[in-house]
Amino acid sequence: MQNISKIFVDADACPVKDEIVQVGAKFHVEIFFIASYAHQSRRQEGNWIYVDSEQDEVDFYIYKEAKKADLVITQDMGLAGLLVQKGVYVLTPRGTTVTEDRMDTILYNRYVSAKLRRQGTFTKGPKAFSKQDRQYFLSNLEKILSNNKGIF
Repeated sequence: MQNISKIFVDADACPVKDEIVQVGAKFHVEIFFIASYAHQSRRQEGNWIYVDSEQDEVDFYIYKEAKKADLVITQDMGLAGLLVQKGVYVLTPRGTTVTEDRMDTILYNRYVSAKLRRQGTFTKGPKAFSKQDRQYFLSNLEKILSNNKGIF
């Protein structure tokens, strides 16, 4: 595992910003929260970068700026699929590590759900974000950064 020097966060709807700041500070990793102007924050922690509110602008920015061995936190599986091809580490806010070998299944499920929605069939959305999800995320983020720093 190469050294992770930057964390990029798809920040518009990210429920684990506090945890990212906490762990990022512990491991001395620079954090960039990318959000649209429609989702401005008053948070002081991390570097906040705002982009236009057009669809996918946050994703385009992250894709352009994230380099091999950076870490991106996103729930957008389309973006995740592009990033893992570049050698970027991807973690979801629920703590799932996105890897190249799982992308076919992830993107197929995304495609099927979108197709059903277009046909008028409403698929279940994601389950409510829980304490367990938050803890799992925190644990996996620390594990990734610990492995990165040679602690484990």
